[in-house]
Parts: sequence; C-alpha cells; structure tokens
Amino acid sequence: MDRDLLRQCLTYHGESLFSTLKCEQTENPDFQAVVADLCKAPYEGNGEEQSSPLVEQFIARKADILFSPSWKTATPKEEEEPRQEEAAEAYAVMPPLELFMEVPFEERRTMLYRDLERGDIVVGRINNVREYGFFLTLICMAGGLNRDIEDLELSALCHIKEIPSAGSHDDPLSYYQIGDFIRAVVKDIDRYQEKITVSLLQASISGRSDCIQLGVVTREELPVQYDRSVCAASDFSKTYERILRGCHGYHNPCVVDYLLENIGVSDVHPPSMMRGLQSQLFAKEDFASVIRKKQSVSWALKCVKAGVGHFKQGRHVEAMNEYNKALDIDTNNVEALVARGALYANKGVILKAISDFELALETCPDHRNAKKYLCQTLVERGKQLEEQEKLVTAEGVYRRALSLDDANPEAQEALRKITETIQRWRRKGKRKPKAVRAALRNCVSS
Repeated sequence: MDRDLLRQCLTYHGESLFSTLKCEQTENPDFQAVVADLCKAPYEGNGEEQSSPLVEQFIARKADILFSPSWKTATPKEEEEPRQEEAAEAYAVMPPLELFMEVPFEERRTMLYRDLERGDIVVGRINNVREYGFFLTLICMAGGLNRDIEDLELSALCHIKEIPSAGSHDDPLSYYQIGDFIRAVVKDIDRYQEKITVSLLQASISGRSDCIQLGVVTREELPVQYDRSVCAASDFSKTYERILRGCHGYHNPCVVDYLLENIGVSDVHPPSMMRGLQSQLFAKEDFASVIRKKQSVSWALKCVKAGVGHFKQGRHVEAMNEYNKALDIDTNNVEALVARGALYANKGVILKAISDFELALETCPDHRNAKKYLCQTLVERGKQLEEQEKLVTAEGVYRRALSLDDANPEAQEALRKITETIQRWRRKGKRKPKAVRAALRNCVSS
C-alpha cells in the first residue's frame, strides 16, 4: 500500500478512520506492514460536525484498492513544459473551478495553506526587495496544485541564499526589480503562522517538474489557465462551459487517450473501485475491442444478407452497394468477399472476382464456397487465356483450379484438352502459338 498517501488520508480524517481501517484491513498483510508507521501520523481533526462515518467506512473497506499502486497499469508520460501554445493543447486547460463558485475569501485562503505542499510551483510579482531577499505577491500556481489565488493576498519570501547568482553580478538581488514576474518552487510552509518561503534553485525541484525553469518570466510566459482566469474574472459572460468549449484541447479526438497515458492508466485494463469489475477478472472476449469486433461482424453480415436478397431479385447495383458497405464495416468479412466475388464473376469481371475469392481464402482457408467459386472462376479465366493463345498460362490456371478442387470435371476436361493441344503441336512441329513457342524456347535454353 502507498504509505505516504495513506498517511495523508489519516492526517485529514483523524483517528476514527484509523480505528475503522484496523477493523476492515486486519487480514491484509500490506496494511499490517505499514500500520506501525501509521500510528505515528499526526491528526489535524475536522471537528465532529464535519466527520462522515460513511466516507470513512468506504475508505476503510476499499483501502487495499484505493492505496494500492497496482491500479497504475501503464508508465506515466513525462510532464512537458508548463506553458504550451494554445494551438497545440492536447487537452482543455481550464481556470481553477472555484473561480466559478461562491467560496468565501477566508475559506479559500485556509484551504490553500492546508493543501499547498513543498515542491509546488508558483508565480508571483516582486513587491519588495531587501538585503536578505525579496518578497512576492503570489498570483497563480504553475505546476502541481491549481488554485485561484490572485486575490488571496498571499506573500512569500525568497531568501538570498535561495537565489542563484546571475552572470557577473556579485549581488544576486541586483538582477531583480519590483514588478518582475517570478516563477519559483515552494520551499517551506508554516501553516500556523501562514508564512511561505520559495526558492529559485533548480536543485529544489524534484520529480516530474524538474524540466520547469525557475526565475524571471515574461507576461507571455504565465500559465494558460491564469490568462483564462483573468479573462473569466473580467467578463461574467465567460461561463465554465463557454471557456471549455473554446479550448483547442476540448476538440482533440484523442484527449481521453492522452490523459490516460499522462497519469499511467491503461485503457485496456482500467481500474475500478468495484471488486466485481476488477479488470483481471474479465476474460479477453469481455473487453470493448473484442465486443466491438463482434458487433461489426454482425452488422456486416446483415448487409451481406440484404445484398443477397437484392441479387436474387436482379438488382445488382443495390447488391453491390450492400456488399461494399459490409466491407467498409468489416474489411476482412469472408461472406461479403465471397458474395461480391460471385457478383463480379456473374458480370464477367473475372480478375476482380478472383481477387475477392483469394482474399476470403487468406482469412478462412477452408471456406467451402470461396474454394468452389474460385475454382469455377479460374476455369473461366483459363478459357479467356486460350482465346488469347496464351496456352501455357491457361494450363497453369487450370492446374491451380484443380489444386482447389481435384474432382472438378470442368477443370479436369479443360486441362486434358489444353495438354493434348500443346503436345500435338510439339509432335507435328507445326507453327505453334506465340505463347507455346516462347515456352518451348525457354525449355530448350534451360
């Protein structure tokens, strides 16, 4: 179980949750392995009026799932630069939700101090420079936590020892001026005194945010969500839905796949809080991709059936449309390929008919009608080649037809006749058809 995450949950919910956990997870060896450390967790307490026994009971019963890292079934995608051009948004970047809610000022400020953590990235404006550092008025978050903070009157100190030297300046502070926008990382938080200290040292960043550059930023480099927050705050017609629909990322057809990849959740084996829906309990044929394929096959077969009905009524154009529709739905549908091949053969389009029958046999080598119709169509193709005096090629086509159905009387008779014709020309030495002469020359030269 994720020890840190479990400790955070206990810190918030209090000792009553810990007691419930010990009852519900008493036989869970993963919980027993961390229970000694959890006994030392500090409890903030929310007051009796805010406690929720139902929530605590749910957490306790589902703890082995909620706090297990195994739900992450894929490797999380590396975090990109915090600022992206709007045209390249992979998902909708929205202002903080509380901007659209009526949350009291003091409550928002208290929640921010409660939830802010070391390592969070913030952006502020310098309001005072002293010999020991400078003070920032925080205006927005730029990584990790995303909150509406510009009007909360939050101040943060960046001590001189947390400022890297810039170029040839002996005094690191000489590089900074009042009014500069600064991107910094939260170094420490005093929740009781409501004091925040930040750092500009890259070494203070850890984990997936280490690609973020700290220091002075321009107005254009501020996070996209901040720009949209300012816009929403100044125009009451900018509702959450209107801003959402105006984001480029909202219209990205791959947004779900992108977000799943970012947090490391596999779309093939999705997690679930319901034990009966745990992905490992499902058979392969129960997943959406397999079910979707079955649905496509069923739909395609309905189109084939409709096409056969049109064909029997002599409506060949409508029949062809249905067969093509079936193959659009299911590219390798054997019945659709066989039916379309039969229609091509009936119309005398021999080569297309042969192609469809061969594709059908590639998918289903033992398909009875595909073999039968291909054999018959090859015999017709052999006759065409005979008329063009391509006797040797025709002979090969007849042999191929017999390899599919060695009992086909028409193919047997055609092969017998063409074999006798070729042998007769050879014995008599008369002028041979062009194809036979070329074939004999090749035999002699070899």
